[in-house]
Amino acid sequence: MTTDQEWLRRAIELSRHCPPSRTAFSVGAVIVGADGEVLAEGFSREVDAVNHAEEAALGKLPVGDPRLRTATVYSTLEPCGRRASRPHPCAELIVAAGVPRVVVAWREPSLFVEACQGTALLTAAGIEVVELPELAEEARAVNAHLLG
Repeated sequence: MTTDQEWLRRAIELSRHCPPSRTAFSVGAVIVGADGEVLAEGFSREVDAVNHAEEAALGKLPVGDPRLRTATVYSTLEPCGRRASRPHPCAELIVAAGVPRVVVAWREPSLFVEACQGTALLTAAGIEVVELPELAEEARAVNAHLLG
């Protein structure tokens, strides 16, 4: 059985496919069903210049897909809680999809938003959020051009 670390490493691989940006993080996301099947994958700017990884992955599944109610979203970065480019941040999209669990490598630093509220929004909605800080450096490395 694939572990949380292995799925998150897959998300880190996906983040390396992001078109470069000086104004947005490069993020990868994998949605895995309860049976261990990959339901969808996505990465930042995969679909358009402002597309986020979780949004890209969720967008590949039908609205109301019942598999999401037992799925886990693996994201290299904490899902956004505020967003200027779209009406709904990724945390809201995850809540609306009914996903019960999210695993992240690192929390969003205060580079583009004052304080990311993604984890707070998810936990307030009853979603389990697991952070794997041992993979944070791998996820940050993809964004080294932003972090200096």
